[in-house]
Amino acid sequence: MPQSFRDVYCQSADGLKLHAKVIDPDTSTALPVLCLPGLTRTTDDFDDIARAIATSPAAPRKVVAVDYRGRGLSDYDPDPAKYAVPVELGDVLTIAASLGITRAILLGTSRGGLISMALAAAQPQLLAGVILNDIGPALEIGGLMKIKGYIANPPPRQTWDEAARGLKELFGSVFPSLSDAEWMAWARRAFREKAGGGLERTYDLKLAHTLDGLDPANPLPQVWELFDKLAGVPLMLIHGGLSDLLSLQGVQDMIARRPDIELVTVADQGHAPLLADKPTMDRIVAFCARCDGATAS
Repeated sequence: MPQSFRDVYCQSADGLKLHAKVIDPDTSTALPVLCLPGLTRTTDDFDDIARAIATSPAAPRKVVAVDYRGRGLSDYDPDPAKYAVPVELGDVLTIAASLGITRAILLGTSRGGLISMALAAAQPQLLAGVILNDIGPALEIGGLMKIKGYIANPPPRQTWDEAARGLKELFGSVFPSLSDAEWMAWARRAFREKAGGGLERTYDLKLAHTLDGLDPANPLPQVWELFDKLAGVPLMLIHGGLSDLLSLQGVQDMIARRPDIELVTVADQGHAPLLADKPTMDRIVAFCARCDGATAS
């Protein structure tokens, strides 16, 4: 059984280095899983769930987590206008092709879920199943404004303790049950050490420009046409019970459109659930196994 990750790199169509993290059983015929992170997030967010999926005794499988351009160990784009879902979708396809993946289960957190829905329209043959982590076609402007606020001008952090305390101050109200160790683990995923001392974020700060057009006075566009492209694809929705981005009404609207959707609610977490608690991980592992069966039939 695999216990460690390996880093792989490939080149985007426009010449940037793209990074992915892979955990790969020695032999497996099960469908691989592609993990797509949130707007400013990286492959590290999926370490716990990736290990759980890859080492499942019943159906071990390859898991690939992606760093889009401008995040993690991928190159930053000199043109921030390319920090856009269609371009990032292309990055995902480039990484998948470099690893010989032609069909997979997609696990998309937040923006990664939007990319998953876009892939259903652009490359439907790739999708053997989709897990949307706290994302849907109709989102709450308040949640997006909060994201805009903290990615545009993140306060400097000099130490790991300071970083963990800062995250708790920012997100503690919607993640009330996390331990100090879990806040520290979150900090280790969200920051890295700078050569000259102190810490820096693991994303290009120019990503904030992707939210420049947000206006709380204007309704957000909804993308039900992309959600509907998931028709016939096994679908799981993970909802943070304290989420300020995906409302309960949004969840109910998705269920009305897809009564067969498998809903997992993480009651004591907000946007987006961390996918590190055993009940949620067990549900995801079981869902992946069912996707194998759906493909076989």
